Amino acid sequence: MGRISSYEIERIIKNSGKISVSAVASHSALDVFDGAHDEGFKTIAICQKGREKTYERFISVISEVIILEKFSDIVKKEHQKKLQEKNSIFVPNRSFSVYVGYDKIEEEFEIPIFGNRFMLRYEERTGEKNYYKLLDKAGIRRPKTFANPDEIDRPVIVKMPHAVKKVERGFFIAIDREDFYRKFNRLVNDGIVNKEDINHASIEELVIGSHFNVNYFNSIAFNRNEIISIDRRIQTDLDGFLRLPADIQLDLKEFIDVEMIEIGHEPVTIRESMLEKLFEIGDKFVEASREIESPGIIGPYTLQLIVTKNLEPIVFDVATRIGGGTNAYMGIGSQYSKLYFGKPISLGRRISIELKECLTKGCLEEILT
Repeated sequence: MGRISSYEIERIIKNSGKISVSAVASHSALDVFDGAHDEGFKTIAICQKGREKTYERFISVISEVIILEKFSDIVKKEHQKKLQEKNSIFVPNRSFSVYVGYDKIEEEFEIPIFGNRFMLRYEERTGEKNYYKLLDKAGIRRPKTFANPDEIDRPVIVKMPHAVKKVERGFFIAIDREDFYRKFNRLVNDGIVNKEDINHASIEELVIGSHFNVNYFNSIAFNRNEIISIDRRIQTDLDGFLRLPADIQLDLKEFIDVEMIEIGHEPVTIRESMLEKLFEIGDKFVEASREIESPGIIGPYTLQLIVTKNLEPIVFDVATRIGGGTNAYMGIGSQYSKLYFGKPISLGRRISIELKECLTKGCLEEILT
């Protein structure tokens, strides 16, 4: 599969008054549904059995709830047929990628996806297609990486699959090589990571600075790369640990393996003199994505970065779809979006604005794959 077929485009346009926006009901789906509802689209929440109650409560913005035994069942023909009958356009999020898998998304999922479905796997740190490759192609500064633990020569942050929480990653900080093995073995014994996953670990130098998640939108309809919002992660149980007095933290450090599981986000701004640098790296990222996986990034993406004391942005993580922090602006909109549209909107609503614009301007086939 590649670009969506002209037949699919014609079908969507012919039934443009009946378009629905669908998404896996997790991650940032509520922002997508709320924004689509504001723009007049029907919405479909794809739920996994046992996780549907939240979405059944928000019926004012969700037109229909489809409950599956598991999220990955969405690729089954009978479920895809139902979405086609609803003239649905699908918005991918992290849960869609994790639970369905890149191969099935690229080869079996026949529903039109907003954005470039082939960019989704570049969110990973390992494999032939990874975000290190994207950042290096773009010439964007990122943390130094180490191929294996024996190369460690400075403090590092280690990122690897979580043993239990499939959608999460296991994180820990090591001061040196010996500290790496000591903490890794303890996390294995505690069941937080699997020993064999050491081969899938990403080991990066620890960069100190202020953290920002910059939510961009590469618009085809308006031919511009926008900064819509900026947020910051709230992580458990790191958040609670940092609220303790320093002497208590020291007393507990041998008894608690502090996990950095993303549990929420909070809106933030950045000093205006930094915005030019953020636009510059965003533009470089989009251009590199076009060269590596044509047509490149379409619509939302997030660059998670650290700004050092020298005011240098260093990108340490990438989301090649709608980010997880956009719900922070759901219902109220973001400050930077107002500078484009004269009113604050969320990134979820920005997606549906792009859909409407391309329906009018005839660029729908350029934003769907």
